[in-house]
Amino acid sequence: MSITIYPLASLSQIEKTPSREDGIPPELEEDLRAYGCKLIHEAGILLKQKQVAVATAQILFHRFWYVTSMKQFGIGDIGMGALYLASKLEECPIRMRELINVYDLLLQRASHTTGSTSSAQQYSDFKYVPMSYFGSTFYDLKDALVVAEMQILKRLGFNVHVVLPYGTLVNYLRVLGLTSREDVCTRAWGYLNDALQTPVYALYPVPTIVSAAIMLTTRHLGISLPSSPENRWWELFDAEWEDVWSVCGYIMRLYRERDAEDQKRLWGTAETLNARGRTAADI
Repeated sequence: MSITIYPLASLSQIEKTPSREDGIPPELEEDLRAYGCKLIHEAGILLKQKQVAVATAQILFHRFWYVTSMKQFGIGDIGMGALYLASKLEECPIRMRELINVYDLLLQRASHTTGSTSSAQQYSDFKYVPMSYFGSTFYDLKDALVVAEMQILKRLGFNVHVVLPYGTLVNYLRVLGLTSREDVCTRAWGYLNDALQTPVYALYPVPTIVSAAIMLTTRHLGISLPSSPENRWWELFDAEWEDVWSVCGYIMRLYRERDAEDQKRLWGTAETLNARGRTAADI
């Protein structure tokens, strides 16, 4: 990772990630990243964790896959380790047992929903079966959590500094005179949270990401901002047009529709990589 105020992926890491080197298609890697971040977000809600810890965990999760292949470690395990580490960094630690229980619930539910034949059946007949604390499942997940946290620290070189975008968003909206619009603030904030499911926080500086959120918001709400060649609003925040547009593309791809077969394929791949990653970690 390159060294700036906060670490960003290098050009060589962006062009060919370790997972791509191992034969994982770019689209599948992108979907697996989003799925892992979704699990982190859901776990954070169930654990009543602070948003700053959840966001930090998602950013660390993305950084990890620019230095490590998904064939080496499981998506769920690294997400669990990232959330556990982030809770310490943001001084809102969570109990290991509670985190393991929540991830076990989420993984069981994901397995059930992908096997359901209809959307109505996905949640209606799901029943969580708690693991036995004297069985192997709990200790396997506990070992995976410890290994994941250790590997994140090791492979990121203990450089786990994260800059979150929320304060910057408020300042930029104030400069643009948009803080009085509640719909603008809410939608832009939502785009920043959705962007956590994409790798943009490991690729671009915060001003560029915030500018992209503002651009998507103003375009969807029909708000005009200065964009003439001599008076471009994003240049006020030292953001490049090509980078802002690229971040917008990453965010909008999250909203594309996926059919049931795509979801089953994604879950099956994540489950396979999880099992393979734990075997590799044991070796």
